[in-house]
Amino acid sequence: MASSPNRRLVLLRHAKSAWPGPPAPPDHDRPLAGRGRRDAPAVGRWLREAGCVPDEVWCSTAQRAVQTWQLAAAELGVAPPVDYQRDLYGATGRELADLVRHAPATTTTLLLVGHNPGVQELALTLAAPGPSDAAEREFERAASKFPTAAVGVLEFSSSWPELSAGSARLASFVVPRDLRA
Repeated sequence: MASSPNRRLVLLRHAKSAWPGPPAPPDHDRPLAGRGRRDAPAVGRWLREAGCVPDEVWCSTAQRAVQTWQLAAAELGVAPPVDYQRDLYGATGRELADLVRHAPATTTTLLLVGHNPGVQELALTLAAPGPSDAAEREFERAASKFPTAAVGVLEFSSSWPELSAGSARLASFVVPRDLRA
């Protein structure tokens, strides 16, 4: 992998959801919980402050993912185009990787709002363990747990179609607790 990354894939797991009811709604229709409504704007602020504002967003159609993106986006200061994709709901890491490989060549930072376990699988598949102790710790944190509203920023130098296992670097991994500290 070249030392100068020219693309970023930002993975955002939806924020904490609620199980309202009875009767409970179908899983796809579950809304955010209070904690999720607090965490999502903090993620948006972090994305802006960290310089991870996306050129394009792909968001699951699940209500909790849509609400996560809307609350995070309100903190960005810009409105990148959003593509709501049903295929992101319940997708495996491999399926997500196949989708991401079709990102437009003009996109340099793609943000994907999705679900676990697919988001975590994708991050751990694409990212090679870090070359430094700090990078290794970030990788281990993401491997241990990818909680709701967690953000993983993967950097790589290849084109989208060339993105493959171990070809990216996990540049940042942030969880809501980090943003409250």
